[in-house]
Order: sequence, then structure tokens, then C-alpha cells
Amino acid sequence: MRFERRANVPWALAVSAPFAAVGAALALSAALIIAAGVNPLWAYLEMLRGALGSRLAVTEMLTRAVPLILTGLAAAVAFRARFWNIGGEGQFYIGALAVAWVGHDLISGLPSAIGIAVLLVVGMAAGALLLSGPAYLRLRYGVDEVVTTLLMNFVVILFVGLMIEGPLRDPLAFGWPQSVPVDGTYRLPDLIPKTRLHIGLLIAVAVAGVVWLIFARTVFGTEARAAGFNARAAEFAGVSLPRTVIGVALLSGGLAGLAGTIEVMGVTGGVTTTMSPGFGYAGIVVAMLAALHPAGVVAAAVFVATIFVGADAMSRATGVPSFIADVIVALALLTMLAALFFSSYRIRR
Repeated sequence: MRFERRANVPWALAVSAPFAAVGAALALSAALIIAAGVNPLWAYLEMLRGALGSRLAVTEMLTRAVPLILTGLAAAVAFRARFWNIGGEGQFYIGALAVAWVGHDLISGLPSAIGIAVLLVVGMAAGALLLSGPAYLRLRYGVDEVVTTLLMNFVVILFVGLMIEGPLRDPLAFGWPQSVPVDGTYRLPDLIPKTRLHIGLLIAVAVAGVVWLIFARTVFGTEARAAGFNARAAEFAGVSLPRTVIGVALLSGGLAGLAGTIEVMGVTGGVTTTMSPGFGYAGIVVAMLAALHPAGVVAAAVFVATIFVGADAMSRATGVPSFIADVIVALALLTMLAALFFSSYRIRR
């Protein structure tokens, strides 16, 4: 028996693969829930109720989905060009820190709309600048970007800790380690009154549409996809690999930095070293569940946010540890990788 690559992946198979992967992950996780002495159907029902059962639950789930959409897009953009950006967490934090610094008093006096636009650009620029370093090291010295981007996460978080304990420490935080807050004039308006859901959701969905247009309708997107399919063939066809890698790195890092920017401007107001429960790493799972498609990233982010938000309610109702959410998401990644493999290959005797 051997594996043979499909000449064309059937449309129905490509669409059903993510659903099959999610179903398989839930089925495998059910075994752990049963081992905890709980009916998995009841547990999953409580999970859905905790994420979708009320106005507050839905808005909290969508609030959690916003940074996942953007970090998922960051991973999808990079992975499509075979640039393995594992540093979304660091880019998230550096974007958040840059916005807290600039948005506290450096742009005071600007109109609200202009100030918000400036801060969004600042956060994206910080994330893009951070990822440009590993991109340069790969192009100039052949350094594996998986290593450099992964290690950069820890360096950035330590740097953030240094800054919020030092020059950017909030004097009104009563000793709590957090940065100075963004001026209230430049906070993102609420999308639904009396909830934490803000217009960052609309920005994230719009960005997903822009990313889709870039990869589907522009020369740069075509070159990036070509470099991802076969770098040598793309170069032979006239694609500049250095220019493409740098462009992809700037876009990917900018999207992850935008995630941190919007989280500060829309939710936290300032920066702490615990403000992210792993958005940068979860973005990789979101991108893979979406098969690296920008439209799929939005749906995958909502799914992952539903799991994480609903797991807390499920834990309170059933006694199953909320860490089952991490297990479900991890299994979803593994089953999705298997689904993508069997979507691209068939078994031949």
C-alpha cells in the first residue's frame, strides 16, 4: 500500500475535513470526560450553554475571538508562504506595549478617530518590526525562523515585565505590575452597550477580508502562495524570494501586533504579563483548523473561543477540570493535520 497525492482535492472533501477533525477531537475528549465520571453529552451541553446561552456569554465569547482571529491570520499568512512564524505571542505583547506607551500621553490632543487610527498603525508596526529580525536572519544566514521566533516570545515577555516594572509602571496601580493605561479618548468604542464586546470585532473581520483579497487578487499574494507551494519553481518563474519573505513577515508580524493593540485598546486598557492566555500559540491552532484560509480563520477562532469560554461554565456545572479545553484544542489540531493529509493523499494498493 502507498500514499498517492490527489491531482485535485474534491470540494466536498475539503469542506468536510475540518468538521470531521473537530468531531474526532470531541469524540476523543469524551473518553477523558467519561473517565472523570461525567456524561460527555451533558458536559458539552454545559459548554455550549456557557459560551452561547446568554447575551453576556455570547459577547464574552466574541470578545475572546477577536485576538484569535488576528493571531490566526498572522499564522495563516506566514504559513502559506512556508515562513514558520511561531512568535505570535511575542508580537502580540510588543504591539500591546507600544500602544500603551504611545497612547498614554504621546499623542494627547489628537481627535479620537485619528488617535485610534495612529495607535492601530503603531501596534502593527511594532509587531512587523519584531518579526523582520528573524526574517532577516533566515535570508542572510539561513537561521531557522522556528527557533528564533519561538525564543523571541520569552525575550519579549521578559522585556515587557521589565518595562511595566520600570519606566512604564502605572503609579495608580497600587503596586500591581501593569503599564500606564491608554488615554480613555483612544479606547475602542463598545459594539454592544454594557458589555466588553468592542468594535475590534468588526476590525478583525474586515482585516480577514482584506487578507483574503491580498492572497486572492494581488500579485504579492500570488507570489507568496507560489513560494509556499514550491520555492525553487517560484524563483525560477521570476518571484523574488527575499522580497516575498520580508513582505510576508511584515504582514504576519503586523497582524499579531494588531491583536495586542486591539486587546489593550478594547479590553484591558494597559499591559500586564498575564493579559494573554496564549493567544499567539492558539492562533496557530486557529490557522490550521481553517486550513490557512482567511475566511475559515474567523469560524475557527469562534470555535476555539467557544471551547475556552464554555469550559469554565462546564467545569462549574460538572466538576470536569477546565483544562479539558486545552485538550480539545490540541486534539483538534492533531486531527486537523491528519484530515489535511488524507485530503491531499489517497491510499493505493
